[in-house]
Amino acid sequence: MARPPVIAVVGPTGSGKSDLAVSLALELDGEVINADAMQFYRGMDIGTAKITMAERRGVPHHLLDTLDVTQEASVSDFQQQARAIIADIHARGRRAILAGGSGLYVRAALDVLEFPGTDPQIRKQLETELDESGVEALLVRLRSVDPVSAGRVSDARRIIRALEVHQLTGRPFSSFMPQREYFQPAVQIGLAVDREVLRERLARRVHAMVDSGLLDEVRRLDEAGLRRGKTAPHALGYAQFLKVLDGEARVDVAAEETIVATRQFARRQLTWFRADPRISWLDWQDPMLLPQAAALCA
Repeated sequence: MARPPVIAVVGPTGSGKSDLAVSLALELDGEVINADAMQFYRGMDIGTAKITMAERRGVPHHLLDTLDVTQEASVSDFQQQARAIIADIHARGRRAILAGGSGLYVRAALDVLEFPGTDPQIRKQLETELDESGVEALLVRLRSVDPVSAGRVSDARRIIRALEVHQLTGRPFSSFMPQREYFQPAVQIGLAVDREVLRERLARRVHAMVDSGLLDEVRRLDEAGLRRGKTAPHALGYAQFLKVLDGEARVDVAAEETIVATRQFARRQLTWFRADPRISWLDWQDPMLLPQAAALCA
C-alpha cells in the first residue's frame, strides 16, 4: 500500500508553523519533525522560540535538542536522520509532519539532493587562508571558479564550504543545489503573512524573550562553550547578546539589533519559499486554517 505524502509546514519565523504542525498532528494522527536548524541545539530554548512540552500537547517531536552548542549542524546529517524518521513514522501508520523555516533543511528532507563530502585538511587550509588574507580574498577566488555560488553567499563559513567542495570534487558547489523534484510524495503548506503585522509580532516576541531570561540563557550557553561552535553562536539573538556579556552593547541595543536581524531573516525566508511553486499558501490568521490545511493533506 502506498504511504501518504510527507507534510511540510513552512514560512517565515514567527508565523505559527509549530502550532499548525501540532494541530495537524492531532488531526491526522501524526508526529512532528523539526526542520529549524537552531532548534537542534540543547539549551537554545528562549532565543529560538523552541516549542515547549506543554505546547506540544502530547505530540511526539523529533530532532529537537540533538546537538551541543559546540557541534556544527550538518544538512547532510539532517537529511539522513529526517528521512529515516519519516520512514519509521509511515511504517507505523502515522503521518510525518516536517515543521521549520530553515529552507535548505526542508529541501534536503523532501527533494532529490546530493551532498558532496568534506575534507578536514582542505577545510583547515581554507580557514588558515581566511585568517591570513581575509574573506574578500576567498570570495574573489570563489568568483573565479563558481560565480553562481559567489553571488549567493557572503559569510565566511559558506564561502569556505563552496571552495572546499570545488577543490574536493572539481565541480562548482552551485551544481549540487537541489532541483524541485520530490524524493518521495510531499505536500508543502506555506503560511502567508501580513508583513506589517509580522514585523510587530517579531518585535514583541524578541522583547518577550528578553523578559523571559534570554541574557541568562546566553550566559549559561557561553559557559558551556557557545563561542567554540561554528553554527550556534551565529543564531539570531545569541550573537547580539554575546556582545552584552562582553560589555559591548546594552540590553536594549542588543534587543533592537535582534529585532532588525529577525525581520531581515523573515524576509529572506519568504523570498526562499515564495520561489517554490509547489507550496500551497494559506492565510496564517484565517480561522479556518486548520481544516484548510488538513484538506490539503488528505
